[in-house]
Amino acid sequence: MLKEVISRRLRRKSYVVQLSFARKMRAQYCKQRGSETAAAIRYALGLWDALMRYLNDGRIEIDNLIAERALRPVALGRRNYLFAGSDHGGQRAAVPYSLIQSAKMNGLDPEAYLRHVLSRIATHPINRIEELLPWNVAANRSPAAQAAA
Repeated sequence: MLKEVISRRLRRKSYVVQLSFARKMRAQYCKQRGSETAAAIRYALGLWDALMRYLNDGRIEIDNLIAERALRPVALGRRNYLFAGSDHGGQRAAVPYSLIQSAKMNGLDPEAYLRHVLSRIATHPINRIEELLPWNVAANRSPAAQAAA
């Protein structure tokens, strides 16, 4: 209960600070029109909504570094992936890349995960195929396997 009161109070105070800062930036922008400072202020004001969303929602990251790092192996090996040859081939190649990255994001060793899936997929019921997705495999790991990871 106390935690909620403090959280609401912080959000309210944060909102007041955000509004006063925005007003000061707009006022400064009017005084500095045409200067490099005005260009910087205009840029900041253009991203204002995104900044407020970031400040008010703790789930949002300030940058997309996690996504960029996950895509780096694909970007670095782009020339190696020309074998796809067509849109259909590219879509087919995207499936294993997606599975490997999803396994990594869920704390699984990609090679062990693929070995696990390939050893079970032939006899696994099709109506329960989602059990083989990385997040479900990670959730169902034994405590010993989780401690080893």
